[in-house]
Amino acid sequence: MASLVDQARAAGVVLVRVAYCDNANLVRAKAVPLHGVEDALRYGVGFTVAQQALPLMADTVLSASGLAPVGEVWLVPDPATFTVLPYSPGCATLLGDFVTATGAPWEHCPRACLRRAVAAAAADGVEVRAAYEPEFYLFRRAGTEYEPLDRTNFAMTAAHDLAHDLLRDLVETLGAMRLDAALVHPESGPGQFELSIGHAPALAAADRHVLLRDAVRGVAFRHGIFASFAPKPLAGAAGSGCHLHVSLWRGDQNLLYDERHPARLSRTASAWIAGVLAHLPGLCALATPSVNSYARLQPRAWAGAYACWGIDHREAALRVITPRRGPSSLNLELKTVDGSANPYLALAGVIAAGLDGLRRGLSCGDPTEGDPAVLSDAERAARGVRALPRSLDEAVDALHDDAVLLDVLGAPLAQSFVAVRRAESNALRDLPYDAQVRAHLLAY
Repeated sequence: MASLVDQARAAGVVLVRVAYCDNANLVRAKAVPLHGVEDALRYGVGFTVAQQALPLMADTVLSASGLAPVGEVWLVPDPATFTVLPYSPGCATLLGDFVTATGAPWEHCPRACLRRAVAAAAADGVEVRAAYEPEFYLFRRAGTEYEPLDRTNFAMTAAHDLAHDLLRDLVETLGAMRLDAALVHPESGPGQFELSIGHAPALAAADRHVLLRDAVRGVAFRHGIFASFAPKPLAGAAGSGCHLHVSLWRGDQNLLYDERHPARLSRTASAWIAGVLAHLPGLCALATPSVNSYARLQPRAWAGAYACWGIDHREAALRVITPRRGPSSLNLELKTVDGSANPYLALAGVIAAGLDGLRRGLSCGDPTEGDPAVLSDAERAARGVRALPRSLDEAVDALHDDAVLLDVLGAPLAQSFVAVRRAESNALRDLPYDAQVRAHLLAY
């Protein structure tokens, strides 16, 4: 079998980006010339520990993170993630894990956090498979402003036509990257699209989302277009989610499925749903972790603003997908996720919450029918439907009080993550909406 370097050389690769996703959900990388890749695979690429102490809007090292610009960690590439980048000829990407000088996993590494969650699920006999389903806006530069690519609405064929060349290029690019698109369509906002790809084991699912996000932006750049995964880039238009689909497996058996239940939900599914809903306020800090997230996470916005579940219910935070294609197609969609979320941390949190529901034998109760926003406070309380945090500060407070989520993060990563998101909230929450959007628009 050809070595990774031989594969890269045969594909015309000159530079290999060794990349990771940080606490602010920025994808960062150092590029290694092809002749240096073998050393990078063996020893890793050095980074200052301060990289996990940087907020969205500045390269200011946050002392509250417990990190400082003293000390080194090494990003060791995972050969399984090697991906040639058709939108950037001569380049490929390797995603990696941070290790210390002794080779031990670095406690602030998000990918290592998800590895721990996956291992915990495996110890309970569960394999988690997942896929992120992002929405994004396409903008043209207009002077100092950014204008939506079109002024259409949900699924309109005119939007398909206006973005045809870009979409065709994107689908071909994703196919070449082994990220085959399952569905792409215009969403409700002007210039907004949604893209689905296939499910994969949890760690690979998060890796695939990082690669997909860069691919969308890279292809868009080549067409003179800017893609934004920001949660709410336009005040008067739909927000962008990054819905997280999850299923649970033991071998070839979908553990969520039970033919005897009217909704085909097993007791395992009920307990998992209940666990996720119980921890959802704290999960918001991981899954909707930006100031801009809370402009999207509103009632009657198809964003999952209430902690409840339903069958094909698009206002519920957790939607059960009808298994039209048979038992293997039953999965759970968490709508309370957006493009500012680090995909490793969000999925690790969901796994920890779901496992807690399984271990405690929880039950999700009856599904919510109808829009929870139209119910009175008393009716919602009677049905166990809770409003989710309405600000990043509220979400981080809930995370701080959630022992299960803090445990999956580990104390060091929890400290650096909270420091980053608190700093962003302090810097941005009182700014005018337009200024908040500018801080998020091209970062995500």
